[in-house]
Amino acid sequence: MKKNIEIELKCTTQDDLEILFLFQLDEDSNYLAAFTSKNPSDKAAYIKKWTRLLSDEKINVRTILLKNKIVGSIAKFEMEDNAEITYWIGKEFWGKGIATTALKKFLEVEKTRPLFGRIAFDNLGSKKVLENCGFSQIGTEKGFANAREKEIEEIIFKLK
Repeated sequence: MKKNIEIELKCTTQDDLEILFLFQLDEDSNYLAAFTSKNPSDKAAYIKKWTRLLSDEKINVRTILLKNKIVGSIAKFEMEDNAEITYWIGKEFWGKGIATTALKKFLEVEKTRPLFGRIAFDNLGSKKVLENCGFSQIGTEKGFANAREKEIEEIIFKLK
Protein backbone atom coordinates (compact mmCIF):
# COMPACT_ATOMS: atom_id res chain seq x y z
CA MET A 1 0.00 0.00 0.00
CA LYS A 2 1.40 3.38 -1.00
CA LYS A 3 1.45 6.06 1.64
CA ASN A 4 -0.11 9.46 1.02
CA ILE A 5 1.92 11.42 -1.48
CA GLU A 6 2.26 15.13 -0.86
CA ILE A 7 2.07 16.69 -4.28
CA GLU A 8 1.10 20.15 -5.38
CA LEU A 9 -0.52 21.26 -8.62
CA LYS A 10 0.35 24.72 -9.89
CA CYS A 11 -0.65 26.57 -13.01
CA THR A 12 1.91 25.72 -15.66
CA THR A 13 4.19 28.56 -16.72
CA GLN A 14 6.48 29.08 -19.68
CA ASP A 15 9.46 28.28 -17.43
CA ASP A 16 8.03 24.82 -16.62
CA LEU A 17 8.07 23.84 -20.29
CA GLU A 18 11.86 23.35 -20.31
CA ILE A 19 11.65 20.49 -17.80
CA LEU A 20 8.39 19.07 -19.15
CA PHE A 21 9.98 18.91 -22.60
CA LEU A 22 12.77 16.71 -21.22
CA PHE A 23 10.26 14.21 -19.77
CA GLN A 24 8.64 13.60 -23.14
CA LEU A 25 11.98 12.78 -24.80
CA ASP A 26 12.11 9.39 -23.05
CA GLU A 27 11.54 6.52 -25.51
CA ASP A 28 9.65 4.29 -23.05
CA SER A 29 7.36 7.19 -22.14
CA ASN A 30 6.66 7.92 -25.79
CA TYR A 31 5.96 4.26 -26.51
CA LEU A 32 3.36 4.04 -23.73
CA ALA A 33 1.81 7.41 -24.57
CA ALA A 34 1.77 6.24 -28.21
CA PHE A 35 -0.25 9.17 -29.56
CA THR A 36 2.52 11.74 -29.46
CA SER A 37 3.89 14.37 -31.80
CA LYS A 38 5.64 13.14 -34.94
CA ASN A 39 8.98 14.45 -33.72
CA PRO A 40 9.16 14.65 -29.91
CA SER A 41 12.75 15.92 -30.09
CA ASP A 42 11.67 19.14 -31.88
CA LYS A 43 11.96 21.51 -28.93
CA ALA A 44 10.91 24.61 -30.88
CA ALA A 45 7.66 22.92 -31.99
CA TYR A 46 7.00 21.68 -28.43
CA ILE A 47 7.52 25.13 -26.89
CA LYS A 48 5.42 26.81 -29.59
CA LYS A 49 2.54 24.34 -29.16
CA TRP A 50 2.50 24.55 -25.36
CA THR A 51 2.89 28.34 -25.32
CA ARG A 52 -0.26 28.53 -27.46
CA LEU A 53 -2.08 26.02 -25.22
CA LEU A 54 -1.15 27.89 -22.03
CA SER A 55 -2.96 30.97 -23.33
CA ASP A 56 -6.13 29.06 -24.30
CA GLU A 57 -8.86 29.62 -21.69
CA LYS A 58 -10.51 26.27 -22.54
CA ILE A 59 -7.38 24.39 -21.49
CA ASN A 60 -6.47 23.82 -17.85
CA VAL A 61 -2.77 22.94 -17.59
CA ARG A 62 -1.10 22.20 -14.25
CA THR A 63 2.45 21.27 -13.35
CA ILE A 64 2.80 18.47 -10.82
CA LEU A 65 5.28 19.16 -8.02
CA LEU A 66 6.68 16.68 -5.50
CA LYS A 67 8.70 18.37 -2.75
CA ASN A 68 8.85 21.49 -4.96
CA LYS A 69 10.36 19.50 -7.84
CA ILE A 70 8.59 19.24 -11.20
CA VAL A 71 7.62 15.60 -11.78
CA GLY A 72 5.01 15.94 -14.53
CA SER A 73 2.00 17.71 -15.92
CA ILE A 74 -1.74 17.22 -16.15
CA ALA A 75 -4.29 19.01 -18.31
CA LYS A 76 -7.88 19.19 -19.50
CA PHE A 77 -8.28 20.09 -23.15
CA GLU A 78 -11.05 20.08 -25.74
CA MET A 79 -11.08 17.63 -28.65
CA GLU A 80 -14.06 17.33 -31.00
CA ASP A 81 -16.30 19.11 -28.45
CA ASN A 82 -15.31 16.68 -25.69
CA ALA A 83 -13.32 17.53 -22.57
CA GLU A 84 -10.33 15.18 -22.32
CA ILE A 85 -7.66 14.56 -19.71
CA THR A 86 -3.97 14.09 -20.37
CA TYR A 87 -1.03 13.66 -18.03
CA TRP A 88 2.66 12.92 -18.30
CA ILE A 89 4.85 11.82 -15.42
CA GLY A 90 8.64 11.77 -15.69
CA LYS A 91 9.77 8.14 -16.00
CA GLU A 92 11.91 8.30 -12.85
CA PHE A 93 8.69 8.98 -10.89
CA TRP A 94 6.58 6.10 -12.27
CA GLY A 95 5.06 3.55 -9.91
CA LYS A 96 4.89 5.86 -6.90
CA GLY A 97 1.19 6.78 -7.09
CA ILE A 98 1.95 10.29 -8.34
CA ALA A 99 -0.33 10.15 -11.39
CA THR A 100 -3.28 8.86 -9.37
CA THR A 101 -2.77 11.44 -6.63
CA ALA A 102 -2.34 14.24 -9.19
CA LEU A 103 -5.46 13.24 -11.12
CA LYS A 104 -7.55 13.06 -7.92
CA LYS A 105 -6.35 16.56 -6.93
CA PHE A 106 -6.90 17.85 -10.46
CA LEU A 107 -10.49 16.57 -10.49
CA GLU A 108 -11.17 18.66 -7.37
CA VAL A 109 -10.45 21.86 -9.33
CA GLU A 110 -11.45 20.78 -12.86
CA LYS A 111 -15.20 20.28 -12.66
CA THR A 112 -15.95 19.70 -16.36
CA ARG A 113 -18.00 16.55 -16.84
CA PRO A 114 -18.19 14.34 -18.66
CA LEU A 115 -14.41 14.05 -18.90
CA PHE A 116 -12.77 11.54 -21.22
CA GLY A 117 -9.41 9.79 -21.12
CA ARG A 118 -7.75 7.83 -23.92
CA ILE A 119 -4.88 5.39 -23.56
CA ALA A 120 -2.98 2.93 -25.70
CA PHE A 121 -4.42 -0.58 -25.21
CA ASP A 122 -1.27 -1.78 -23.41
CA ASN A 123 -0.69 1.21 -21.13
CA LEU A 124 -1.67 -0.67 -17.99
CA GLY A 125 -0.33 2.02 -15.64
CA SER A 126 -2.62 4.67 -17.09
CA LYS A 127 -5.53 2.23 -17.15
CA LYS A 128 -5.09 1.73 -13.41
CA VAL A 129 -4.80 5.50 -12.79
CA LEU A 130 -8.03 6.26 -14.64
CA GLU A 131 -9.94 3.43 -12.96
CA ASN A 132 -8.66 4.46 -9.51
CA CYS A 133 -10.01 7.96 -10.17
CA GLY A 134 -13.52 6.82 -11.12
CA PHE A 135 -13.25 6.64 -14.92
CA SER A 136 -15.06 3.77 -16.66
CA GLN A 137 -14.07 2.13 -19.92
CA ILE A 138 -16.68 2.97 -22.56
CA GLY A 139 -15.15 1.79 -25.82
CA THR A 140 -12.20 1.50 -28.16
CA GLU A 141 -11.02 3.10 -31.39
CA LYS A 142 -8.16 2.52 -33.77
CA GLY A 143 -5.73 5.37 -34.31
CA PHE A 144 -2.29 6.00 -35.74
CA ALA A 145 0.30 6.11 -32.96
CA ASN A 146 3.24 8.27 -34.03
CA ALA A 147 5.49 6.80 -31.33
CA ARG A 148 4.93 3.30 -32.71
CA GLU A 149 4.60 4.26 -36.37
CA LYS A 150 1.49 2.12 -36.79
CA GLU A 151 -2.22 1.99 -36.06
CA ILE A 152 -3.11 0.62 -32.62
CA GLU A 153 -6.16 0.24 -30.43
CA GLU A 154 -6.97 3.06 -28.07
CA ILE A 155 -9.17 2.52 -25.00
CA ILE A 156 -11.63 5.30 -24.19
CA PHE A 157 -12.62 6.10 -20.61
CA LYS A 158 -15.30 8.45 -19.26
CA LEU A 159 -15.88 10.16 -15.93
CA LYS A 160 -19.51 11.20 -15.47
